[in-house]
Amino acid sequence: MKAILYSQGENHYNLDPDLKAVLDAFAPGLPQEELSAFGRLVGEEVLEVAHHVDALSPPRLLMHDLDGNRIDRALLSPAERALLEKLRPMVRPAYEGRGWPLHYALGYLLADGGLYCILTITHQVAYALHKYAPEWSAVKRELLYGKAYGATWMTEVQGGSDLGANRTLARREGEAYRLYHGDKYFASGAGLADYALVTARPEGAPEGPKGLALFLLPREVEGRLNFRVRRFKEKLATRAVPSGEVELEGSLAYLLGRPEEGIYYTLETLTVARLANAVAAMGLAKKAHLEVLFRVRRRTAFGRRLLDHDLVQHDLLEMRLRQVAGTALAFLAVARFDQVWEERPPYSQAYHLARLLSHLAKGRTAEHAAQITGLAMELFGGLGFLEDYGVARFHREALITPIWEGPANIQALDMLEAVAKKRAHEPLLEMLKGTPLALKAAEGALGLLREGGAWQAKEALRRLADAVSVHALEAMGEPYGEMARLYARRFLEGESLPKEAARPELYDPWWSLS
Repeated sequence: MKAILYSQGENHYNLDPDLKAVLDAFAPGLPQEELSAFGRLVGEEVLEVAHHVDALSPPRLLMHDLDGNRIDRALLSPAERALLEKLRPMVRPAYEGRGWPLHYALGYLLADGGLYCILTITHQVAYALHKYAPEWSAVKRELLYGKAYGATWMTEVQGGSDLGANRTLARREGEAYRLYHGDKYFASGAGLADYALVTARPEGAPEGPKGLALFLLPREVEGRLNFRVRRFKEKLATRAVPSGEVELEGSLAYLLGRPEEGIYYTLETLTVARLANAVAAMGLAKKAHLEVLFRVRRRTAFGRRLLDHDLVQHDLLEMRLRQVAGTALAFLAVARFDQVWEERPPYSQAYHLARLLSHLAKGRTAEHAAQITGLAMELFGGLGFLEDYGVARFHREALITPIWEGPANIQALDMLEAVAKKRAHEPLLEMLKGTPLALKAAEGALGLLREGGAWQAKEALRRLADAVSVHALEAMGEPYGEMARLYARRFLEGESLPKEAARPELYDPWWSLS
């Protein structure tokens, strides 16, 4: 695999001093030995298996068993199945009292969209059961410590991100419900999940998102398949997770919590996944960045190492600014979520702030990941565009991060709602008071939002996210304070990076290690 990826066989935690600095600032005290061991697993096994699954052995759908019974099972590569069992413990920390930052740090290091998606949708089910359905504790344990996999099936063919357009009907049958007219069109984990969270509208409930309740859907009921998988999707990337279309027609399901609060439970599980999306986006960006850092030291052009060329140093600085700022933004959001995640409706202002930060982090890190992985391909030249090597896959994987869990337009509209209805910007501005540059930029972004509403919401989200990123970088000390000012100049003020910033301690995270 060294022929495919320079970082194969390397410890990805040890290669990333910027991650250590981010975690020291926003999640101090995480177990270093555990993170280092996971970094070794990523370099030694995850990269190899992920490449194998993507190129040669994606999951396939087996619809019938030998007796002709419908089973709709995902067949995984034995290598993928064995690796998932090694990775499964990373879903447990929050439920063992060790907090969310450790889980998300491991998710950042894993940063394979397909593998991490399987684990994220599994612990999203555990999350909902933990908070709102303690009577299902045995299933929660099976998801966290057993062999069961979970999934979250919200999106329907007619609605996409418009959850209020969902048509799945829930009809009461004794202590359970039967689901009808359900066409879950982008169902990650289809054929793999043993339990799924699904949204459905109980009979008599109002139209729109507030009429949706959240249900637990088991794969089998009395030994029979409880739903049908129509097909698996052919995707550009994230091939390790089987994504398909699921039909619900008479499927037995169990109501979680109170039906009128279903939309809030659903949004909570989305927050968990949006933070995973943010850290995975920056982890993918770091994988591409690592390959570039190896490349520029090994490759020569015009008589000099690539690392010694001015324009390459400029590109390296922009990559690092995007990568570190996005990572700091993501883990600041994680830290705030960790403080409030066990709250229930009605939520506090601290919870609304955490939710607002999740929108900012999800939206902006996805943009950074696409830009960084694209620039990595460019710095590799023609080899970066070949599927023989790893950099092209990192870019393909990064392209899903703006779409999963609500694209940028949805993040912007949800942000607008959090500001207009929940006043979530007030604790945000309070948080930024110690960083005048960030505070001024945030106030400008909110002014843009007041003037333009939804028309300006996506630009306002980007500016707010950049303001918070500057604040987060400033909190990390030097050289990150200087990087905060460079990031503000480049992304808040739209100015070019100055030549005096061409210093190794700024553009090269390995400078301090060499």
